[in-house]
Amino acid sequence: MQLDVVKTWISRDPDPLTRQELEELIAQENHDELQRRFSSRLAFGTAGLRGVIGAGPMRMNQLVVRETTAGLGDYLVRTVPGALERGVVIGYDGRHGSEIFAHDAACVLSALGFRVHLANQILSTPTVAYAVRYFGAAAGIMITASHNPPEYNGYKVYWGNGAQII
Repeated sequence: MQLDVVKTWISRDPDPLTRQELEELIAQENHDELQRRFSSRLAFGTAGLRGVIGAGPMRMNQLVVRETTAGLGDYLVRTVPGALERGVVIGYDGRHGSEIFAHDAACVLSALGFRVHLANQILSTPTVAYAVRYFGAAAGIMITASHNPPEYNGYKVYWGNGAQII
């Protein structure tokens, strides 16, 4: 594990708690845990990302959400006619970090020029799918880990037809 990769991540991480988490792992010389967290990135599975909340690219955190949203936004602009104007619907559940992750996604998409329909309260997952169709949005994001244990969170993506991505 190259510590410069971890330190670069720390310098980009907006969350002081996850930065501290990594700094403590470095101070403890816990190279095995750092390797687990930096061996790859969370990968899209059924409709999106899911992972334990924590620091590093193999965990769910603000930087992963921001980078994922930037990639999604870029893809939408390149492949969906009128994506910026059609916008993206963003909802979140009551899990730890969900509201912050939703706001991070909204900020990234807004900065890219997207119209954003951000929920102002906890929503059920099907509500986002419905809202994508209702607003004619290019896509939807639901911050939830569904049935996974409480230490998890996730990032589900819906296409313009209201269906989860494959």
